[in-house]
Amino acid sequence: MVKETKYYDFLGVSPTATEQELKSAYKKGALKHHPDKNAHNPDAAEKFKDLSHAYEVLSDPQKRQLYDQYGEEGLEQGGAAGGMNAEDIFAQFFGGGGAFGGMFGGGMRETGPKKARTIHHVHKVSLEDIYRGKVSKLALQKSVICPGCDGRGGKEGAVKTCTGCSGSGMRTMMRQMGPMIQRFQTVCQDCNGEGEMMKERDRCKRCAGKKTVIERKVLHVHVDRGVKTGHKIDFRGEGDQAPGCLPGDVQFEIEQKPHPRFQRKDDDLFYHADIDLLTALAGGTINVEHLDDRWLTVNIAPGEPITPGIIKVIKGQGMPSFRHHDFGNLYIQFNVKFPEASEVQNVELLEKVLPPRMQQSQPPPDSMVEDFDLEEVDPSNQARAHGASGLDDEDEDGMPHGAERVQCASQ
Repeated sequence: MVKETKYYDFLGVSPTATEQELKSAYKKGALKHHPDKNAHNPDAAEKFKDLSHAYEVLSDPQKRQLYDQYGEEGLEQGGAAGGMNAEDIFAQFFGGGGAFGGMFGGGMRETGPKKARTIHHVHKVSLEDIYRGKVSKLALQKSVICPGCDGRGGKEGAVKTCTGCSGSGMRTMMRQMGPMIQRFQTVCQDCNGEGEMMKERDRCKRCAGKKTVIERKVLHVHVDRGVKTGHKIDFRGEGDQAPGCLPGDVQFEIEQKPHPRFQRKDDDLFYHADIDLLTALAGGTINVEHLDDRWLTVNIAPGEPITPGIIKVIKGQGMPSFRHHDFGNLYIQFNVKFPEASEVQNVELLEKVLPPRMQQSQPPPDSMVEDFDLEEVDPSNQARAHGASGLDDEDEDGMPHGAERVQCASQ
């Protein structure tokens, strides 16, 4: 799974293309759009630059991994934009020598065999599984060396180096333009740019001469307790295989699924609880279903009124810390549900039990007084009315102060 495919589209290949497929696609595209062959077509020069830059990135395993994971923006931030120009790439690529035409030559020494590309997957995990830890069985498809021909593409001894291009896949051609002779490279017609030749009857029946086949592999992915979104789990050498290359890797990136009851911030959990007015004033209990099938009975002490929007904490009942032995906290934000008007039956009794009414400012004796009754707000105008209130008790996000900008899920 790649973030974007623009560079692959430039070359006309899929994101799963092998190094050989990238090489072949660049050869054909670069020769087709080279400015020397399209002097009267300015668009060809831009396409040539796009092809060369795409190949520069995708032929480098590290740059390709960065591009697959973060796209062009992440590639530029990683410093991959300042490579060779298009003409340098073309000249070095078609200059002969090695399977890649000496592209990474110019005094650079090989540090070892090339490595096949890394396979990236996003693994979506529930909050319950992150709390308890889990082992997931995940199946993937990858390219492996064909066991029928051991990656040769055909019978032993049947695959021969193309004599027309000496295995480079390209041939040097000469043409005269007036008093000048131009030298240029073209795809070898004998081997179609592959650098190898074999008779059709000698091709491996299992891989049809492609040297690799697709295999299904099941991996056991250990999701440790407390991991966060973006955590990566690597399987070295379990990725694609290609002839002459070290096996690639497989990388799973953890993505936490949204949860209906809890919201997570680092190692802390946030929960939204609805309580009635009686519990808020006189105390009581609420029950919270935790992530490991436990139920927490939370006591609300009488005499300590719960005001709407207040946040309380239960220490040590949050998420487990990754690779540590402690836990975060569980924060509970309370929403007090007031009774409907029809449920308030004995106002006189309430006046005896509750504190006296607040003293309201009184109009002067000689002032003009008009009586009004409150009405329900039209829902279509409710947002406008809320915006006019000034949000005296809330911040710019509409959350009460002290709520740490957390929007908790309803109970």
